[in-house]
Amino acid sequence: MADSLTLEQAQAEGRELQVDVLVAGAGPCGLMLANELGLRNVPCLLVDPKATTAFNPQANATQARTMEHFRRIGIARQVRALGLPGDHPTDIAYFTRFARHELARLRLPTAAQATEQIKTMTGSWSAAELPHRVSQKFVEAVLREHAELRTGQRIRFGWRLQSFEDTGDEVVAQVVPVVGGNAVTVRARYLVGADGARSGVRNALGIDMGGATGLQRQFMGGKMFAIYLRAPAFYERFPHDIAWMYVSVNHERRVFMASVDGQGEFAFHAAVHPHETPEDWTHEDARRIFAEASGMDIDIEILSTGVWIAGHSLVAERYQHGRVFIAGDAAHLFTPTGGLGYNTAVGDAVNLGWKLAAVLKGQATPALLDTYEQERRPIGLRNTAYAREFADSVGLFEVTPALEADDAIGAQLRVQASEVLGAHVRREFNIPGVTFGERVDASPIVFGDPALAPEDQANAYLPSTQPGGRLPHRWLAGGLSLYDRLGFEWTVLAPLHAVAEAGRMAEAGHAAGLDVTVVTLAADEADGLLDDGLLLVRPDQLIAWRGTDAADAAAVWARVARCR
Repeated sequence: MADSLTLEQAQAEGRELQVDVLVAGAGPCGLMLANELGLRNVPCLLVDPKATTAFNPQANATQARTMEHFRRIGIARQVRALGLPGDHPTDIAYFTRFARHELARLRLPTAAQATEQIKTMTGSWSAAELPHRVSQKFVEAVLREHAELRTGQRIRFGWRLQSFEDTGDEVVAQVVPVVGGNAVTVRARYLVGADGARSGVRNALGIDMGGATGLQRQFMGGKMFAIYLRAPAFYERFPHDIAWMYVSVNHERRVFMASVDGQGEFAFHAAVHPHETPEDWTHEDARRIFAEASGMDIDIEILSTGVWIAGHSLVAERYQHGRVFIAGDAAHLFTPTGGLGYNTAVGDAVNLGWKLAAVLKGQATPALLDTYEQERRPIGLRNTAYAREFADSVGLFEVTPALEADDAIGAQLRVQASEVLGAHVRREFNIPGVTFGERVDASPIVFGDPALAPEDQANAYLPSTQPGGRLPHRWLAGGLSLYDRLGFEWTVLAPLHAVAEAGRMAEAGHAAGLDVTVVTLAADEADGLLDDGLLLVRPDQLIAWRGTDAADAAAVWARVARCR
């Protein structure tokens, strides 16, 4: 239910606004949630105190699983066209300083190559999409565009959630414009706090964060100084093969820098020493630090600067309280090694989106919403632990001045550094297990068994039809992704010989008020995937159940969908 009133009209007329879901925070998590709800015709209102989507680059890597979700909602091709040019290398490379000794490099396909190579990849990297090196600022703009189309209303930037009360039957919130003016009372069935690391929603609920923080390392531990800069001359003066990410490893200043547009814009992040106060640094200080890390005397234009803290590995003790949920950075804080924070946030939105819609449409009992925390909090703990491992791997590597010496000792130390960093870069950036291996085996709405789950490994992924994990991907005739044949909601996947049983399973789902698609595969397509018969695939592409017949169809649906 939603009023036809806009937020501005309600303010002008002194009236209340009603909406099914109120979302605080229009970062990737909130915007993805708005897309998920909009595609299901669930009225929502999304407010954010910022003036618009992100200006600064922030996260710079979209993992393959996130790209699969973008494909599912129809925006993957648009996202892949943004960021680096199609032929720009996406390598990660390590140097003593950018213009001096190269220490290690992981070569990866360009965006154009990824589109073709993915169709022939097997094993751990059998997927509908490969990762894409694109700044969050570009992704947010695309998510906003489609969220507004799908919800039929503008994202309300310049408005903030002031307060809220969960009455038990609804959430009564006060939303106010940042520039001043009267508050608007918004009555929502549910509230989602996707409002970032300093989440006002989380703090109002009194939810604590658990885990580790304040970890000190030579790199990726403590204060970091961020510079968003433009330096077109970099490519002309850079003496090595160009990359996507450049990492400077020396005793004076540890740095990583990511290409934003492949034409001269970069996101530059420098470790800050304990005695330094980066809050007081000027643009001249920024230029000095860039010169330290790069070993290059080139002009740079400073677009923005900021300070942030590395060394977090924090997860909220709860993800839900009554009719209020938290998601994204409000629920978990990462050190950004592995690029897992933004990608985990998108996963939160996907999980919560289909469940909210099912409950609001009367297809499921409110008990379905309890499984959001049950499924996503263990994944938050898992992913923050992986990010911490990656940060330790690179950040605890000690560097002395001798690494840069032009003598035999320096040469030997660089050989040793190459071995360490070469192993690290593959540990952090070749992570199909982290990307595809999220599982919910212990969830009450899947027929899972944690004892049968594949081993969870960062750098290897074993596709499995054991319920609780992502449906194994494969390419079908004509270059069609199996995922492109799945329904947007529930799918019964079956071999041709079991089409009758698949139909009965789907009929039971329809009888429960669910949207169920039947997909049958020919023998050569089903081989190795449907050997056990039927698979029941959730809206988020996780397997909920597998079996040989539909004899217990009603009971299966009652469990996996929490049908009314």
